[in-house]
Amino acid sequence: QVPLVESGGGLVQAGGSLRLSCAASGRTFSNYATGWFRQAPGKEREFVAAIRWSGGSTVYVDSVKGRFTISRDDAKNTVYLQMNSLKPEDTAVYYCAGRVGYLRDSLLGHHLLYDSWGQGTQVTVSS
Repeated sequence: QVPLVESGGGLVQAGGSLRLSCAASGRTFSNYATGWFRQAPGKEREFVAAIRWSGGSTVYVDSVKGRFTISRDDAKNTVYLQMNSLKPEDTAVYYCAGRVGYLRDSLLGHHLLYDSWGQGTQVTVSS
């Protein structure tokens, strides 16, 4: 498992933006997919977005399409989640997760299929 560290969370007003980072220490992200998930109090963990390091294809949950962008920086071993037009319902702890090996698009949203997780970063959007 590759240790992952998230950063960039915080408090922002509705309509604002935040950029989350997910850094891998040691081993590179190559051959991994990296996903972002979130969990609000009392709710199940929800898939947000994922990116494949080979080819860079991306997948998003419908509720964030057009507002969030997942990207990667190979040189920095880092995956980003740019979040724009934030809404109060985006409030949650955001986690990044690493997957070793291929997953087809329909399975990228299944958190149980990921091999490693970060500690999470809190995002709070005020109305």
